[in-house]
Amino acid sequence: MLNASMLQFLFQLAKGIAQQFGPNCEVVVHDLISNDPDSSIVAIENGHVTGRKVGDGPSHVVLEALRSERANLQDHLSYLTRTKDGKILKSSTFYIRDDDGNAVGIFGINYDITLMLAMENSLKQFTSTEQENQEPEEISRNVSDLLDELIEQSVRVVGKPVALMNKEDKVKAIQFLNNSGAFLITKSGDKVCKFFGISKYTLYSYIDEAKEAAN
Repeated sequence: MLNASMLQFLFQLAKGIAQQFGPNCEVVVHDLISNDPDSSIVAIENGHVTGRKVGDGPSHVVLEALRSERANLQDHLSYLTRTKDGKILKSSTFYIRDDDGNAVGIFGINYDITLMLAMENSLKQFTSTEQENQEPEEISRNVSDLLDELIEQSVRVVGKPVALMNKEDKVKAIQFLNNSGAFLITKSGDKVCKFFGISKYTLYSYIDEAKEAAN
């Protein structure tokens, strides 16, 4: 757990930023020290933006941090994310570091720009004939939703439904899930096995094959 003095500062900072920019600005603090992917949020302001609360689980960024070298993580600034109910957010992720430079927490800002984008798109009808395509990543409300989304992404990576997948296709999907940190989520193996119609033994075998293929 982040130490008390650091948490107090982060709580104060989160509240100040949220009040400065209003109810469309969510500010969230994730704890990386506990290594608990099921409950990483220790502070959140304007949680209605994503529907999350203290004690809820991680986003893609948190999973990435939990499975990466903490000293090598880089801040992510001004990227797009999407909530389960379709809001588009402009997000920034800052890593909180200890004296050795290792990431011990995440300070995230998510600003709901859905209405602004709608206005921008209306204006573009008068100024442009081309549309930019940028696929925002989704912010899940809980680890179950996040795992479901990662499984859906693995299917898109393979490019065919599970019913048509052969062994190589499933290994590719499992490799994507492993690289995405999906198996850090509690009991994810059971859900993945059921989805792909494989046993636990086969799952571990596919993970090993995926690792060998990556080397």
